[in-house]
Amino acid sequence: MTLETDPAKASNAFKIGAVCVSSRFDRSRAEAVEAWMGEHVPDRSVSVVFHPNSFLKSGHFAGDDAARADAFVEFANDPRIHAVWFARGGYGSCRVAEAIIPRLNAVARKKRYLGYSDAGSLMAALYRAGFEHVAHGPMASDAVRNDATAQGALAWLTGGDTRWLEPSLATDPRPAVAFNLTVLDQLLGTPLEPDLTGHVLMLEDVSEAAYRIDRMMFHLTSQASIRRVAGIRAGRFTDVTPNEPDFGLTGEQIVQYWCERSGIPWLGPADIAHDRANKIVPFGSR
Repeated sequence: MTLETDPAKASNAFKIGAVCVSSRFDRSRAEAVEAWMGEHVPDRSVSVVFHPNSFLKSGHFAGDDAARADAFVEFANDPRIHAVWFARGGYGSCRVAEAIIPRLNAVARKKRYLGYSDAGSLMAALYRAGFEHVAHGPMASDAVRNDATAQGALAWLTGGDTRWLEPSLATDPRPAVAFNLTVLDQLLGTPLEPDLTGHVLMLEDVSEAAYRIDRMMFHLTSQASIRRVAGIRAGRFTDVTPNEPDFGLTGEQIVQYWCERSGIPWLGPADIAHDRANKIVPFGSR
């Protein structure tokens, strides 16, 4: 099956634009997504269209800053693209977010945007700018490694289906957001930081030492802006790097400790992580 990169093709399909605003993207991963779509959506009623610029290489990045920004803006503003799916994370969206937001039009504001990890920088900027359909959840590159994850992601992108939402959202009506801890910690005090007053904040991370998680939680919970959240839930902290001596607390326990110390309500666990069970958290009220 050939890799689809032309949004004009399959004109009757619901077209999801996959775009990379961070690290280099491997064409073989895009082909895996296309193969999964061919197997699970054979009637092509839904198609995933990869922006050609996703396969550019500029050092660490999928093309230079200008190329990545242009690719995102093109897909977001294109009325033939019905939703935008972040292709992968890594690092780099913070370098382009401020340049992207002013260029987005009314068409872009109606679309759904799904991603997590490093994409959180741009998602924070979108949410701050008033975009109503932004969600932390599986990205194109990892969703198809688990059928339920991919199907849940497609269901939300195509119609806002709730089958793959983080479970606590079913009983807690308060607005919510979810972020990678490292990404959110670095956004504080920058033009990308959204107002999270009254929100349930969910946090997850991967490949961080426990002491780094602790240090970031100290910084995060010390901020006046974060102390205005409704409470914090801890997702999974996976692949925690070894510490000598052992830190003595899990990632979830560290989050709970800093919530209790700072006076921010501790709300318990959240079903989000850098793993195949990563659930979707739409930003804001539902």
